[in-house]
Amino acid sequence: MKRGVLAPLALAVGLVFLYVPIVSMIVFSFNASRLVTVWDAANSPTLHWYRELFGNEQMLDAAWVSLRIAAMTASGAVVLGTLAGLTLARFGPFRGRTLLSGLATAPLVMPEVITGLSLLLLFVSLEQLIGWPQGRGILTVTLAHVTFSMAYVSVIVQSRLAGHDESLEEAAMDLGARPLTVFFRITLPLILPAIASGWLLAFTLSWDDLVISQFVAGPGSSTLPMVVFSKVRLGVSPDVNALATLLVSVVALGIIAGTLWMRHLSAARTLPQQEDDRT
Repeated sequence: MKRGVLAPLALAVGLVFLYVPIVSMIVFSFNASRLVTVWDAANSPTLHWYRELFGNEQMLDAAWVSLRIAAMTASGAVVLGTLAGLTLARFGPFRGRTLLSGLATAPLVMPEVITGLSLLLLFVSLEQLIGWPQGRGILTVTLAHVTFSMAYVSVIVQSRLAGHDESLEEAAMDLGARPLTVFFRITLPLILPAIASGWLLAFTLSWDDLVISQFVAGPGSSTLPMVVFSKVRLGVSPDVNALATLLVSVVALGIIAGTLWMRHLSAARTLPQQEDDRT
């Protein structure tokens, strides 16, 4: 088989393998039957399961809890991860650098079961020693999510800074700018795309997490993955397909909007350059 034919064929097989299950899930979200694998040709398609989903208070409450936790997690992870990445990328050799680098990247390779169990034991010990945190809830879930998601932000920010020369920052300090001014006027604009990417990644990781959340969650803090997992254990209901379809739609719209926005920015940058070339 020629190489020119093999590459498109491999791409097609990969896309089918990835997206056929998602497409089938979307199709069965409009199925009138309660059996998620049996298509009711007589009564389908229907929006019944979408109405059931929006009337399910347990699912909606869990989605709201997940949204709050993910937003707080992403914000906290961006602050801590940016500080760690900036320290590792710009402060050069210092005592404890190897330890900091290891601690910052350890959650990337640590099994989630070990992370969740260790955080649970930590929260229980702290409650016994100082009385905080009081029980398990949204606070403990958020702290646990920040613990592992900040590692991803740190790696992204560090990689971004590694690709930029320090001459701009050094020149600004030579001209009398203070370190804080250099950070907000030069360094921060340079790493802003990395910070935005880290925030979105931390938000997604927090929204998607199940294992760690099950260890550190308490009454009233069940996240959406926990509720969905508990429903799936008793049998998949069609309203889960409706929920997954809505999430896929939101992600797809976000990707499309982001792509169009990046194209707009790219066109806005190249247009002045083309006009200068013509003149």
